[in-house]
Amino acid sequence: MDATLKAVLHIGAEQTTLTLHTGAAPATTLTLAVGAERTAHVYFHHNPPSALEMETAIAAVEDEVMPALRQLPAGLALHTADAAVRTIAQLAGVSEGPRMVLSIEAMEACFDRLAAVVQGRPSTQDVLPTDNDFAATLLILRELMHHLGFDRICWVQAPANPH
Repeated sequence: MDATLKAVLHIGAEQTTLTLHTGAAPATTLTLAVGAERTAHVYFHHNPPSALEMETAIAAVEDEVMPALRQLPAGLALHTADAAVRTIAQLAGVSEGPRMVLSIEAMEACFDRLAAVVQGRPSTQDVLPTDNDFAATLLILRELMHHLGFDRICWVQAPANPH
């Protein structure tokens, strides 16, 4: 895989961006109108969200993610420096480090744990965060990886910001 072909994901509060680095061409950014706080606020009225709320949010996120598929060149690797994705990787059992690779299978297993809580398993039986922003972030990551065909995401520690 060409290391210059990558999509950098940022799941923000109000929107999600994918910055595409495709070699010599300037980077382009795709902006999706789904963010962790926005999704949680609009779709989740219970904590944890109900099964119906989760299904409604999944459909809305899918509708936002699917058009981006036409704009992605083949062979992109997915990267992020988002702390929330690092937390998901940790919860999925990925070894701690400055570079953590979360497979789609491990992410799906983490999402299945969230789905079990949504279906009624007591949240005290898992170490998943109980806030709806976490649930929305995991949902957005899942839908994005699944529908855009990414089999892994690489979390890379952002460089220190000197002052």
